[in-house]
Amino acid sequence: QVQLIESGGGLVQPGGSLKLSCAASGRTFEGSAMAWFRQAPGKEREFVAATTWRRGRTYGAVYADSIKGRFTVTRINGSTVTLQMGNRKDEDMGVYYCAARGNDSDPKSYEYWGRGTQVTVSS
Repeated sequence: QVQLIESGGGLVQPGGSLKLSCAASGRTFEGSAMAWFRQAPGKEREFVAATTWRRGRTYGAVYADSIKGRFTVTRINGSTVTLQMGNRKDEDMGVYYCAARGNDSDPKSYEYWGRGTQVTVSS
């Protein structure tokens, strides 16, 4: 019934930029967090960034230390979140997942998850 659909994944060169989007269907998440996580082959899923939509704007953005200053997370509205990725590094490769209705950086707290979108960093 409720789905989160990621888009925008693909190939990007080191130092380049890429923008991911996530749109929810079936419900909105007004007042709830929407977040991005990623998982590289052989590694655990890790937190990337999260925001909450309140009073018509993105609110309370939280970033992982590894991407702080390079990525920007923005809530477009109650059902859409984007992730602008700049200055791409090799370690940024992996499947990026959208999540909703959780507590910032804790993946176990999120109720809804998208299927993921692949991001590859290569020259």
